[in-house]
Formats: sequence, structure tokens, C-alpha cells
Amino acid sequence: MLQYLPNALTLSRLLLAAPLGYLILHGQFDWALVTGLIAGVTDALDGFAARRLGALSRLGAALDPMADKVLITVAFVCFAHTGLIPWYLAIAVIARDLVIVLGAACYHWLIGDFEFSATQLSKVNMLVQIAFCTLVLAAQVMSTIPAIAVTAASAAVLFIAGASGFDYVMKWSIKAFQAPRRRD
Repeated sequence: MLQYLPNALTLSRLLLAAPLGYLILHGQFDWALVTGLIAGVTDALDGFAARRLGALSRLGAALDPMADKVLITVAFVCFAHTGLIPWYLAIAVIARDLVIVLGAACYHWLIGDFEFSATQLSKVNMLVQIAFCTLVLAAQVMSTIPAIAVTAASAAVLFIAGASGFDYVMKWSIKAFQAPRRRD
């Protein structure tokens, strides 16, 4: 039964996206921050539990980044909708992910199967985005956080999203040019 714990934790994180969005849209930033922190704890625990229990699975490997992306997308869209961040920032974050997904689909369709794994820069990107979301929510709850901190963090989000998106495009373009073409 314990072998299902990591996937259950990941699924619970995925299910937290709807309440997180609701809380942000309704200005309940203290509860949104708590919800985000719970999601962060489940993110740390699911990977730890999977390794510790020897319960690594393909489902978990697919669900984990999906849960992260759904939470980040919901947070950025809701932040932009409520005016906490500019729309261009939300669009940049979402566009990066769409370019990567569309690139992967094209690679699969034109070249063939591949093993996808997150790059170090992509992991840094996710960490920066999570920290940014936490900062935006914390700034709504604590008046001691200066607006310039959110502005500086916005610049960091834009930079790392662009850099990691560019990194993926370059790496997979090189792989595509070097790979034999699919024969149908």
C-alpha cells in the first residue's frame, strides 16, 4: 500500500490547483499562501517517498512535472487576472512551457521516440517560479515585503524562463538535426 503514497501525494498537489486559484481570485491570500506551502511540502515528500520506498513509477514521473506546471500556470494566470503581476509575465511563463511541449510533440512526430528529462536550468526555472509565487503571496499578507522585491523577482522569472526555454530549443534542435528521420 505504501508504494502508492508518492503518486497520491503528487495527485493531491495537482488537486490543490483549483483551490489555489479560487483563493487568489477571491483575495484570500493568506489561505492561498498556506495552500501553496502545502503543495510545496507534498512536492518535496513525493520524491523523497518514491526514492525511499523504491516506488518510482512512470505515472509518477509524468504526474510530478504536470502537477508543478498546472499549479504554476494557475497561479500566474490568477495573479495576472487580479493585477498582482503584469500579463506579459504570465504569458512568458506559459509560452515557454507551450514551446517545449509543442517542440516535444514535433520531435516525436517527425523524428521518433525520446526520453525527456528536465535540465538543470529547467529545475532552476521551476525553483525560481515557485519562489516567485511564494513571494507574491507573502507580499499580499505581509506589508514588510517591499514592492521592489516583487519587481526584481519578476525580472528573474523572465530571465530564467527565457534562458531555459532557449536552452531546450537549442538542445533539442541539435538532437533533431543529428537524429535519423522516422521512416513510415
